[in-house]
Amino acid sequence: MTEPKKLRNAVLFLITSAFFFALMNMFVRLSGDIPTFEKTFFRNFFALFIASGAMIKNRCPVVPPKGARLDLICRSVFGYAGVVCNFYAIDRLDLSDASLLNKMSPFFAIVFSTFLLKERANKVQWGIILMAFAGALFVIKPTFANAELLPSIAGFLGGMGAGAAYTFVRRATGKGVKSYYIVFFFSSFSTLAALPFTIAQFVMPTWQQLLMLVGAGVSAAVAQFCITTAYSYAPAKEVSIYDYSQIIFAALLGFVVFGQVPDVFSFVGYIIIIAAALIMFRYNNRAEHKT
Repeated sequence: MTEPKKLRNAVLFLITSAFFFALMNMFVRLSGDIPTFEKTFFRNFFALFIASGAMIKNRCPVVPPKGARLDLICRSVFGYAGVVCNFYAIDRLDLSDASLLNKMSPFFAIVFSTFLLKERANKVQWGIILMAFAGALFVIKPTFANAELLPSIAGFLGGMGAGAAYTFVRRATGKGVKSYYIVFFFSSFSTLAALPFTIAQFVMPTWQQLLMLVGAGVSAAVAQFCITTAYSYAPAKEVSIYDYSQIIFAALLGFVVFGQVPDVFSFVGYIIIIAAALIMFRYNNRAEHKT
């Protein structure tokens, strides 16, 4: 078990990270009619600056290590796709709905870990995953009469992309790749991948929109720093549940800034998915204590 002081620090940093991720989503929405790819470009461009600073400080070579190159590329491809889908959903859904669908990523990480890391989930864990998917259906509301069906599916796919990306992060770190290098590689890849689409669809932002894009980039960078620091103090199995506080922050920001009030089905979905996360959190901790 992690000592109490480190555990408190981990919880504080994780909740702070959740707040800044919710803030990032708010700034993305407030940036208005800027194309999705342009928004992803600015989001990753600022992260690239911070990651580059860490690379210079640690005198890390730019060329990726041979044994982990495929893992880094896959992490970047899935992570970039996840960010694009998430931003597309943010622009078209309530902030709380988009945040909730993106938080399906831990469950997808378990699914991908089964195939990529050979970490077999047991029947209880698969049951909890199915419970989370059922909760997601309440948020997505999969009927053709639902005008928000496509953005909801995009948000769901964004969570899937993030879950796959986290799995490849684990593979890369298991091969000795430093976390700051993974952030640098992903930020470089995403910035370059978004650049052609940004140029092709470029919309000159007003100074207000530019300020919102800067806010999104800075918030994302702070959130990334906080979540990395949190998991340096305590393992995910002990504190990951606190990451779901982002949904609460997103709901509050959505109501205060945009006047958004989720419908009854979304609230049911929130309860089911957060309950599934809590059950998984407690189950994994108990299993760890028995071993």
